[in-house]
Amino acid sequence: MLSSNMRDITFISSLLILSAVFQIAVAFTDGLLPNGNFEQGPPSSMLKGTKVMTRNAIPSWEISGYVEYIASGQKQNDMLLVVPEGSYAVRLGNDASIKQRVRVTRGTRYSLTFSAARTCAQAEQLNVSASSQSGLLPMQTLYSSNGWDSYAWAWIAMDDDIDVVVHNPGLTEDPACGPLIDSVAIKALFPPKRTNKNLVKNGDFEEGPYILPNTSYGVLIPSQIEDDHSPIPGWMVESLKAIKYLDAAHFIVPHGSRAVELLAGKESSIAQVIRTFPGRSYVLTFTVGDASNACMGSLMIEAFAGKGTVKVAYESKGTGGFKRAVLPFKATGARTRLVFWSTYYNTRSDDMSSLCGPVLDDVAVVSVRHPK
Repeated sequence: MLSSNMRDITFISSLLILSAVFQIAVAFTDGLLPNGNFEQGPPSSMLKGTKVMTRNAIPSWEISGYVEYIASGQKQNDMLLVVPEGSYAVRLGNDASIKQRVRVTRGTRYSLTFSAARTCAQAEQLNVSASSQSGLLPMQTLYSSNGWDSYAWAWIAMDDDIDVVVHNPGLTEDPACGPLIDSVAIKALFPPKRTNKNLVKNGDFEEGPYILPNTSYGVLIPSQIEDDHSPIPGWMVESLKAIKYLDAAHFIVPHGSRAVELLAGKESSIAQVIRTFPGRSYVLTFTVGDASNACMGSLMIEAFAGKGTVKVAYESKGTGGFKRAVLPFKATGARTRLVFWSTYYNTRSDDMSSLCGPVLDDVAVVSVRHPK
């Protein structure tokens, strides 16, 4: 028989173990949010046509403003509304938003991934926010021929419980006019460190946003994203257009399982600032290729490091392949900016409309110590 004290200790230990397991169970790491694909819809009593009439009608979500529950194949005038994954999505009309509270780990960087499609206005945009941080994502440019793109954005969790919000700030004459939203997911990011073998952080792009497994068009990293809000840790998108994050499950990737595609010529660039010693010599190496996505013809990446620059041409057959590039440079300061952009605009040969470009991967910088 256990003594009273022993039973109390055993009971308390069991509670602590259960508490730890519970914490692990509810702290979200990666994947679709609960009902993130909106396949669980509101009761018919909470719908007026397609408009959702009650704040908590969509399971796991809280809505505000003019929100519609859209079925795949539904028509809007002469336009057929297509849902990229599953059978349902939501549409955010005038000043409408969807919100979900998520248990996360304080201090961890997370990325948000979701799919979106324009339906009415040319200048649609979305405001995404979490932990008192927000970003405005433009949707003027469509990058895939089916009308849907996936987007990613990142933030630092300031609390253990945070609200993830996707908001359409637009106001139009038609209150229902706004983007379709589907497949909302998050992923915890663990930024890799620079090493003495590579001064570039995350040079192989292996650490990045969640890629929806049922989509085949990659994830857009929006324009003008600084490092704090970058879903590709270590990297910034300084350009006016987005870049695309690719996975080996759907594309040819030169190294590992992830890479980036520079979509829009000089308007699509990615950069990183590395630590260097003034006057010391370094070598930048990287891989240029194509993603086997029918991006055929002459591709070129221009790379810049300090005062050094190189243009790397790659003749693409659109079926995958790559080449290695080298740029020696001398550091002029304690910080050196690495920049990569695509020289040309290219479109895919299978639809003649989707923007595409060269793939960048496996970026490394090492110090070169010349013998005395």
